[in-house]
This record gives sequence, structure tokens and C-alpha cells, in this order.
Amino acid sequence: MPMPLPRRRTVLAGAVTAAAVTALPAVPAQAAQAAQAAQAAGASAYRWRNVVIGGTGFITGVLFHPAVRGLAYARTDIGGAYRWDDRAARWIPLTDHLGWDDWNLLGVEAMAVDPAHPDRLYLALGTYTQPWSGNGAVLRSEDRGATWRRTDLTVKLGANEDGRGTGERLLVDPRDSDTLWLGTRHDGLLKSTDRGATWAPATGFPVTPSPSGQGVTLLVAAGRDVYAGWGDGDGTAPNLFRTTDGDRWQPVPGQPSGTAAKVPVRAAYDRHARELYVTYADAPGPNGQTDGSVHKLACASGTWTEVTPAKPDGAADTFGYGGVAVDARRPGTVVVSTNNRWAAVDTLYRSTDGGRSWTSLKESAVLDVSETPYLKWGQDKPKFGWWIQALAVDPHDARHIVYGTGATLYGTRDLRHWAPEIRGLEEASVRQLISPPEGEAHLISGLGDIGVMYHERLTASPSRGMAANPVFGTATGLAQAARKPSYVVRTGWGDHGNGAHSHDGGRTWAPFATQPGLAKDAPGPIAVSADGSVLLWTFVHWDGTRYPAHRSADHGATWSEVATFPKGATPVADPVDPSLFYAYDTASGTVFASTDGGRTFTARATGLPAGDTQFKLVAAPGRAGDLWLSAKENGLYRSTDGGAAFTEVGSCRASYALGFGKAADGADYPAVYQVGTVGTLTAVYRSDDRARTWVRINDNRHQWGWTGETITGDPRVYGRVYVATNGRGIQYGEPV
Repeated sequence: MPMPLPRRRTVLAGAVTAAAVTALPAVPAQAAQAAQAAQAAGASAYRWRNVVIGGTGFITGVLFHPAVRGLAYARTDIGGAYRWDDRAARWIPLTDHLGWDDWNLLGVEAMAVDPAHPDRLYLALGTYTQPWSGNGAVLRSEDRGATWRRTDLTVKLGANEDGRGTGERLLVDPRDSDTLWLGTRHDGLLKSTDRGATWAPATGFPVTPSPSGQGVTLLVAAGRDVYAGWGDGDGTAPNLFRTTDGDRWQPVPGQPSGTAAKVPVRAAYDRHARELYVTYADAPGPNGQTDGSVHKLACASGTWTEVTPAKPDGAADTFGYGGVAVDARRPGTVVVSTNNRWAAVDTLYRSTDGGRSWTSLKESAVLDVSETPYLKWGQDKPKFGWWIQALAVDPHDARHIVYGTGATLYGTRDLRHWAPEIRGLEEASVRQLISPPEGEAHLISGLGDIGVMYHERLTASPSRGMAANPVFGTATGLAQAARKPSYVVRTGWGDHGNGAHSHDGGRTWAPFATQPGLAKDAPGPIAVSADGSVLLWTFVHWDGTRYPAHRSADHGATWSEVATFPKGATPVADPVDPSLFYAYDTASGTVFASTDGGRTFTARATGLPAGDTQFKLVAAPGRAGDLWLSAKENGLYRSTDGGAAFTEVGSCRASYALGFGKAADGADYPAVYQVGTVGTLTAVYRSDDRARTWVRINDNRHQWGWTGETITGDPRVYGRVYVATNGRGIQYGEPV
């Protein structure tokens, strides 16, 4: 999944110190900030909901509680954790209270339940282990995630890095509910003896952590013993360890070795047969696996048996193994998943005789994606799955199997009919938002990984699925002609073209007849003139390299380079005058403008904040030359003369994203919305008086981590606002 902004790193040294902080549901520091912000900006009550798409991200783990029917949890790589509400048949988000400063905690590395105490839940949080990221944390709840206590760690966790589908890396000790184990990527095995309040390195764990490896990939209880997988081996050294007393760890004798067993991915214990099943691969996944195997250990005798359902051929059909789950009531019934099997498509294998024989469930599967049509990816039917590492069998219903993919969570109740079990779980990383001033749709969105969506209703997944002709992976640009809203253009990463235009407001699309050569490897943002006659497309490679913009005056039939446009800048069309375009050169802090329909650009205002590629220039709707610049920690600036001069807006300290919506009754200017900092609190704000004053419109329960990409109001509904998140989809709020 996409990565948010970089942050600093603190390196572990010595014992792991931690401070427990109450969060009901917001921590005291957040409450204090909220009070300060309320004094500075006031507050307005809003109701917040997800715009429904359904899933759209990597489900990395699913965990049923062994003792409570209908109680389950899911984790994601960048979108937090969820609890299944069996009565409502939907997922309840559990980590939306994490705010701007805690964006790195929206990735869930691992989760754990206590079999003896059904209300207890533990989450290990931390998205990246890079130098710019923050440290991880453990959340612990006594009421199934309704409220939390928090422990900040001095180590980093990597929920959106390679190996994020392994695990679980967090475990309640089967001998003692007060003892927890946490496997880290680069800092070894940690242990807590006070239910996660404090942590220290586990003694006796016999391997040396690596600053760049996988570390502990899984923790699983088998009876009263605990097993730990180790992902940094070379295929010859032991990579599965066991403790029988919680103090001494030893390699498990006789364990498999070789390339196909290099990384232990997941494990499941059949308590009736007293057998431990382990899936292996030659890489942690979800990408990069070409070989793998499945083995089981008879825990009483120590005998290992290979039970691999199908072996990769090393040529066209390459893959590893990912998920594994057992039937809690029937010995010898086990399900495993392949992973990274692109040629033949991944599948689930099920055995009822302890792995002696297997049946693939893919061939007989009937997939119903009518509730989330985007899963067809522009084809006639959906594929069974990819990135299948999360896999679970309901301990109270063996025919209820769920498995996660890179976009959804499928479930079955009869081993044949499958449908997404995803209601309430939204994980899209959102890049662009348009709320049209007229037409059927109130929202069009550009997303990471799943292209562009046309939302006829906010409460149902788009009936047309993702925009096709062509289908994109990640959208890089989305624009609408201000005076001709039926004309919309989009750009992005695709295999069959990187740009398209629509003449019916985004309902249907046609690819540009041609595209510049740069488009395939560096598709960037796009703008369209107010009357829809001119396109400006800029190009930015994924590595950050910037290229000249190109212009088309015939809807993409031909293109010409615009040499005077600042390389890689985001083009902005004036919403009134079709001849006017603008661009902000973040490298020099200079605004450029064109008065000849984008043919040439000249510098206007200079000396503005520079050096950050994520500064955003936005044009106010219905007004020529009315420009706003969100300059992050450098504040907010406004120009009313087409960028010739800017004045700093002193009502906020920082501005990360800014947009406009319908004006309040009696107001002569659109409502202004921003994600910014007023006083000391970074939050979502609305202004009805041209940014002289601000009202906070989100609250401590609805923060969603990093929300700095884009925001827009609805031009037809006063007070309605759409907020882009990096992992919690599109949030929309309305006054109550």
C-alpha cells in the first residue's frame, strides 16, 4: 500500500521502556489539544461515515475468538483494525481515534486475543521501520476494542513492509494470561508479564536480530508450548523455535530446510490431533515468492511430515504458501493458501485427512461480487484471489472460511459459494476527490491501487465498479472542466493506456487516442481548462524524477511539450477563464501562470515556501484568479490576482489540504475546508468567512491518522465534506 509522509526514528538501546497511557477512546494529550483548539477555533458537531466502496486494501490477518461465536477481528497493512459485529454483519473500525501525529500506528503488525478472557484484545501497531518513521505501540483493551490503554514502544514495527501477511507476531501465553509475546522485525522477541503494559527483550531467544531482516514471523501456541518462526535464515539454519517453560528456547528438532522452507509464514495447531501445521516460502511475501511447502509436526513424537498440496514447477507456475487454518472440532481438517501464484491464480487447498490428500476450492468456487463490483477489475468475472496470506476457519462453523486478498475478504458458508464479507471495512488510500456541481454523482474519486470510482450513491459501492477503458491501478490525476462538468479526465498507472476522458461526467470513458511517451512510466497529474478544450498533463516518475508537461487541444489526439512549464508541477486550471492555467514550482517557491491556454508559462509571485513537493495550489470555484496555497507547516496563503501576489492567512498555523463547498446561507463565498493546524491541533476545519475563522468539524473519535492528501466540500450540499485518508478510505461528514 502507498506510503505517507516520512517521520523520524528512535533506535532501541537496551531494555524496552514503555509508558501506559489511557485512551477512552482518545489519549489525554489529544483531549488537551482538542480543548485548546476549541478555544481557538470553536467546534461543530458532525456525523462521519465512510463513502462505501468495500475493502480496497490488503487484509493481512483475520482472527476468530476460539470461545465466542461470532467474535472476530481483522487487521490491515495501513488501515487499522476492525471487530466483526455478527448481529449487524459488518466490521466496526477500532483505531479511528489515532490522530495526525500517530499516522504510523494505522498499520497493524499483529493482533492477539485471550482465549480465557473474551473481552481482552491486543494490537501491535506500526507501519514502517524506516528511519523517518515513528516507533510502534501496543494497544490493549478490556472491552473488545471499545476503549484502549496504550503502551508506546521503543522499537519499530512494519505492518506495510514485506512480510506483513505473516504471523500473528503477538500472542497471549497459553500458561499465563498476564504474559504476552511480541515478535519484532529488527529487535528480536519481546515479552510482557503485565498484560502488555511494559515490555522487555525475552531472555534465552537464540537468534541475533538483523537491522534489515524479517525477524520473528509468527508466534503460535500448541498446547502449553509456544512456537516462534524466524524469517532471517538462509534455508539451512533452524527457523522454528519452541519454549516449554517461557524461559528457554530451542530449535525444533528435525524441522524442514531448503529453499522451499526458508521462511515460516504461518502456523496453526490442531489440538485434537496434537499436530502443528506450518506454511513456508522462499520469501516473506506477499510479493517475491517463487517456492514453498507445507509441513506438519506431530508435537508428541517430534515427527515431521511434508504435506505440500502442490509444488511449484520452478518455471511458469511459481508460488509460495501463505495462510493455514484448522477446524477446531474435527481433527485432520486443515486449509492452506497459495500465495503469489500469478500464472495459475492462487487457491485454497482443503484436507480432511491430515494433509494426505487435498482438494482445491478455486475450481468449484462461485464468486458473487455484486455488492462490490470493482472486484471484476474491468473483466467479465473476478479472480479467486491474490496475496492470500490471511486465512481463518470459524471455530464454531467449519464450513465458514474467510480469506483475505489484496483488495477484499472473501467468505463462504458451504465451501462453494463465496462473497465479500467486507461491509464496514474500507482501506483505500485516496489521492483525488471531485464533487461535481451537477449530475448523478456527488463524488468521483481517484485511489491508490484501484483507479477511479464514480459514486452514484455514497452508501453503496459504485455499480460500475472501477472506471474502465482503460482500467488503472493507481490514479495519478483527476480533473473536471469547471464550466463544462460533463467533461472529466483521469490519468494513472495502467497496462493499456495511462489517460482517458469522459463526456458524461465520469460515467463512461475513452482512452486518449495517443499519449506522450513519458506517460507509461511516469504518469502524473492532469488539468483541464474551464471549457474543456485544453489538457495539461505533467509527468513524475515513481522515483521522483520530474519531466516537462505536455499540452493537448484535441482531447488527447495530439500532444506537444510545454517547455516553460515547471517540471513535475501540478497544473491548475482557472475555473472561469479557459485561457488561464497556473502551477506552483515547489523547488523555487514560485507561482507560474499561462494566459494563452497553457502554451507558455511565466513566473509571477516568488519567495513563497519552497522545498516540499506536497505543497498544494487550489483555485476557488467560480472566481477568476482566486488562488490558495496550502504550504503545510509554512501556513496558508491566498492570491486574488492570479498569482501575482500572495498574502499569508494568519488564522491557521499549518495547512495540508484545502478545498471548497457550497456557501452557508447568506454567505457570499464558498465554504472553505481544510486539514490544518489551528492553535495547536491538527484537524479537519470549516470556515464560512473566507478563512478568517475556523470551526473544527471532526472529533477525537474520528481522526484516521494521516489525512493530508486532499479534501473537498460538496458544491450542492452545505456542510458536507469529503476527506481523503491514507488507509481508511473516503470519509464524509455532515452537520448534525
